[in-house]
Amino acid sequence: MSTSELKSKWLENYKTAPAQLEKMSHINGLISAFNANVDAVIKVSGKNIEKLIKENSLNVEAIISDGAKAIRTKEDAIRGFLNCFKSGIAEEWLIEEVEVFEWLNKNVGYDKLQMGGQGGIVANVMAVCGVKQVYVHCASAPQAQAQLFLDLPNLLTTNENGDLTQASKVNRASENALIHWIIEFDKGDSISIDGETYICPKSNRFIATYDPLNFKLHVDENFDKRMAQEDVNPEYIILSGYQMLHETLQDGTTGADRIDLSKEMIANWRKSCPDNLLHLEIASTQDKVVRKHLIDSLVESVDSVGFNERELIDILEVIGEEELAEECEKNTNASNLFKGMLKIYEYTNCPRMQLHMFGLYLTLQKKGFRITPDQNRNGMQLAATVAAAKAGTGAIDTNEVLLWAKDHEVSEIGLNELENLSNLVSQQFGANKLMETGIHSNDEFEIIAVPTILIEKPVTLVGMGDTISSVSLVGAR
Repeated sequence: MSTSELKSKWLENYKTAPAQLEKMSHINGLISAFNANVDAVIKVSGKNIEKLIKENSLNVEAIISDGAKAIRTKEDAIRGFLNCFKSGIAEEWLIEEVEVFEWLNKNVGYDKLQMGGQGGIVANVMAVCGVKQVYVHCASAPQAQAQLFLDLPNLLTTNENGDLTQASKVNRASENALIHWIIEFDKGDSISIDGETYICPKSNRFIATYDPLNFKLHVDENFDKRMAQEDVNPEYIILSGYQMLHETLQDGTTGADRIDLSKEMIANWRKSCPDNLLHLEIASTQDKVVRKHLIDSLVESVDSVGFNERELIDILEVIGEEELAEECEKNTNASNLFKGMLKIYEYTNCPRMQLHMFGLYLTLQKKGFRITPDQNRNGMQLAATVAAAKAGTGAIDTNEVLLWAKDHEVSEIGLNELENLSNLVSQQFGANKLMETGIHSNDEFEIIAVPTILIEKPVTLVGMGDTISSVSLVGAR
């Protein structure tokens, strides 16, 4: 098929999106845990950063040097930004010193405040998509943070008395807002540092986070107790927030301890709805010990995991696949990343995993998984439509905007990546129709791949991966 014929074929495939969205309103309950925070979003230019370096007499050598992906100094904050800017990638680095947090607050500021944290973003998305009851965990919920939840009666959290209340109306006044900086940059922008000029290859963002509660995966006891009660009945539980843990925490406990404790809690939540689906969104977990424990311990008890290109590479690094991780880093394309997914599938035996990469979503699941390949494809197409609406309009805060992109064609970048994948699958597993249908099965597993809608000049990219993973899964009905 020609490119234009393939685009027409996929436009036809995508026509299921409205029906899939309607099906989401039949879902009775969903828990989104653990991390919700305030995102302070600002778009910066290379010139802004050059000015910041000059006005604060920052050490340029420290900014351009290699080092740990952690923010302990002002230079580390700029070093993290530059690392993402020059490669067009997204990463989250944790601010470990309060003085740096205060400096960023004073010198960087923000353009707007919005809901942040995978848990908070997923909750808003699920609620606006019509899930009947969305329960969202909040480590902290003062008014400044709670009011960033959508003003919807189906979006609930626990108030100071432990009662389920509309999340946007909660005010646990004794608690502090948890703030993360989302520093966005544009494709084609440039920055000159120490005589070298870097051109940004892709619009993306750098996240600098200071969040002492979510750093230790603090759990609100009221929420934990309430979710374990019989009347909650969550058909889906979507987990996130583990990426902020360290091997050793300030209180002397370990990241592994917190992961294991959360497993016990979640097992209690599942008792009221034992057939539910448990999904883990991996996120950018910098601490390798925590990352390894997540893969070795938590993933064994989940039904599904989600990750982007960077996070997939990070997983390969801790399961003994360093050489493949290096190849994926060097040539980040669908065929190499699929090879990585096969290794993770083999290592973890997780029955479903989904990659969201630039231009293509890719699901690999065990043969006969309870969500069929067709259902998966339909959910992924809905996710691509909703994600494009978010990128194109800046917010998906009303039901009416969710299908804003439903008549947009899939991208040529996505079709090229799909062809890349199809060729590899042909070599390893035989002839396939991935280009036309996005689906290929054998006796062991099922592959579902969807070329996505790309917005040329996105208004925002914040929370895109969380939106994609959650809608792909919950919209697959």
